[in-house]
Amino acid sequence: MSPLRTLVGGVAHAVFAPACVRASRPLFAHVPARNNFSKQFARLQSSAAAEAESEETEPDVELQSQEDILAKLAPEDAQRLSLMRNIGISAHIDSGKTTFTERVLYYTGRIKAIHEVRGKDNVGAKMDSMDLEREKGITIQSAATYCDWDKVENGDTKKYHFNLIDTPGHIDFTIEVERALRVLDGAVLVVCAVSGVQSQTITVDRQMRRYNVPRITFINKMDRMGANPWRAIEQVNQKLKIAAAAVQVPIGREENLEGVVDIINRKALYHEGDRGEIIVEKSIPDELQDIVEEKRSVLIETLADVDDEIAEIYLNEEVPTPEQIVAAIRRATISRKFTPVLMGSALANKSVQPVLDAVCDYLPNPSEVSNVALDLSTSEAPVNLPPYSNLPFVGLAFKLEEGKFGQLTYVRVYQGMIKKGMNIVNTRTGKRTKLARLVRMHSNEMEDVTEVHSGEICATFGVDCSSGDTFTDGELSYAMTSMFVPEPVISLSISPKSRDNGNFSKAINRFQKEDPTFRVHFDSESKETVISGMGELHLEIYVERMRREYNVDCVTGMPQVAYREAILDEVTFDYTHKRQSGGAGQYAKVMGILSPADAVNGFESEIVGGKIPEKYLAAVQKGFEEACEKGPLIGHKVLGARMLVNDGAIHVVDSSELSFRTAGYWGFREAFMRARPIVLEPIMDVAITAPLEFQGGIIGLMNKRNATITDTDVGADEFTLHAECSLNQMFGFATILRANTQGKGEFTLEFNHYAQAPPQLQKDLVAEFQKKLKEKQN
Repeated sequence: MSPLRTLVGGVAHAVFAPACVRASRPLFAHVPARNNFSKQFARLQSSAAAEAESEETEPDVELQSQEDILAKLAPEDAQRLSLMRNIGISAHIDSGKTTFTERVLYYTGRIKAIHEVRGKDNVGAKMDSMDLEREKGITIQSAATYCDWDKVENGDTKKYHFNLIDTPGHIDFTIEVERALRVLDGAVLVVCAVSGVQSQTITVDRQMRRYNVPRITFINKMDRMGANPWRAIEQVNQKLKIAAAAVQVPIGREENLEGVVDIINRKALYHEGDRGEIIVEKSIPDELQDIVEEKRSVLIETLADVDDEIAEIYLNEEVPTPEQIVAAIRRATISRKFTPVLMGSALANKSVQPVLDAVCDYLPNPSEVSNVALDLSTSEAPVNLPPYSNLPFVGLAFKLEEGKFGQLTYVRVYQGMIKKGMNIVNTRTGKRTKLARLVRMHSNEMEDVTEVHSGEICATFGVDCSSGDTFTDGELSYAMTSMFVPEPVISLSISPKSRDNGNFSKAINRFQKEDPTFRVHFDSESKETVISGMGELHLEIYVERMRREYNVDCVTGMPQVAYREAILDEVTFDYTHKRQSGGAGQYAKVMGILSPADAVNGFESEIVGGKIPEKYLAAVQKGFEEACEKGPLIGHKVLGARMLVNDGAIHVVDSSELSFRTAGYWGFREAFMRARPIVLEPIMDVAITAPLEFQGGIIGLMNKRNATITDTDVGADEFTLHAECSLNQMFGFATILRANTQGKGEFTLEFNHYAQAPPQLQKDLVAEFQKKLKEKQN
């Protein structure tokens, strides 16, 4: 796959949005910065995010407790919701998410045959419905489905209903994970038994924490050479900072994997049949008795640290019953203090069914998760959304797709119910729509339904909306907070090869509507259309989709990094804008201080006595904001500048808003050039995974790029190198890495922070910018 030539732009510090009652947290964990300037930025970004978080998570209005909501739940709603689970499958690239989901669908009876992601039959997994997904062997779009699981409890069989979403593993498609976790109540985190916790596992963990999603952990690929589940569990504890303990012990390992031992109930589970569909319970093999008791003790000790009831039993030197252990795991998992760890191999059809039982036992049902909306009729006061079917309907559109019948809108119902033929109102636009069709999704297939109750996920056609819009039945004015949307890190100038017949515009508009991380703008200077996204692969997929779905071949542009401009010194400014051209002229005088600030630009006023009227100060601020969009040093955005206006003068006749806007603009630019301006470049977190024999070569490659190596994890047959490197040095790295690792290496990039660019690079950028200005003037 040839690398796409990219024009990088739009790298920005994170902007946080809360979700439900689920508190936000900073997107980027700051690795120690390489110089004092970047350390200052990292520290200020973190403190700003912490302040924002504390403001968001402390609403003024007292909300109902979850216990009160459950106490008023109607018996029929309680019965229906207790047997429902909304779950997502998330993991690092190639950890086996889609293969695991394929087994879940097979064992629950949703599909009649198993097809592999890269199978020889060329059919592909059910949840990879796009041709591109099947060709590349990766998940590009999250896919929703539903299934029923018959769980045997104390001799009785209960039918549980699962709404399940399979998500991508690549950082380029991170918005698919964000919007899935936004509406789900629990998740299965899949971890590779050989590689353990990897870079994208940490990103997924961060997303789960952002939306307060409890998880169970499944260690997959236990049949691979070098599989070590205990090392993986240790990494979950240390790297993900969450208490984790095994509830199973493998019977055999690598090619000798036969099944697992349930250490809670002390029984061995063997898988028989062509597809491992028959589970046979036997006594624990003698050679495993000691390790089962050891791991059972570890489980109880870990639970004693996170659950009061088990702690009391443990301190009394008593042994908890299996029922008490299961109840404690459920409490600790729902409160997000603990994650139970199961193990097996999806590809070898081993130990997938116990994970489904664990989903029923340990993950919450919709009534056990607190969801909150904002009441627009009472100054956006937070209100509970209890999952009662008899209340007015409230739902969230979390995903859009272009289907053969028009726009397909995925909706999570939080309150009330939605029926075919009813009218729903978009809270943002006020537009009323009649629902002509209501469906449940099974990958790219659909099944018509007449009504959907609270707690469930469905889809509908013919609704004009954007991703993240709230819908009600018109009785309420509620709005739910949308999912977090990260800023794009890479941009690409693009144009159709032949004359546009409208398909190029249609494709651009559709992709923008479906994917909030896909941005488009027109550069008035270069007269080019620029698309922005989360990575090279992200944009490459969209360019390829334009060719396949809209028959539009595109030409892409040259790479350019999204630099930022900043200042190091504090300076005073005194700028007078005066122009006379017959009749009323222009006059404005502003004085104040320009100083370095935190990661956001700020404008303040200390004018007293009405020397400058408020409307003129607002105009000065507009001029300041306009100047920050295109800095005077190299023409890129300004980051971290604070403009304080403390004095000035007006003219009775000649002063106007335009005059003060102009004074604010040029006053800032003149002061900026005296405040020791510098160029900042984006520093990326790089994670490279490759076989051990290439370790020396890859370290050499990163040293050539002036990267700072922060950590190295060495496994049985492969290693993962973590480093910080400027984005400017990482272009074309995919091709170089493939060439140096015989195609076996892979890497991920994620924005970390901005840092001062090397002096020579700054000189070159300034000289190039000045050259362009002279050419423009001539």
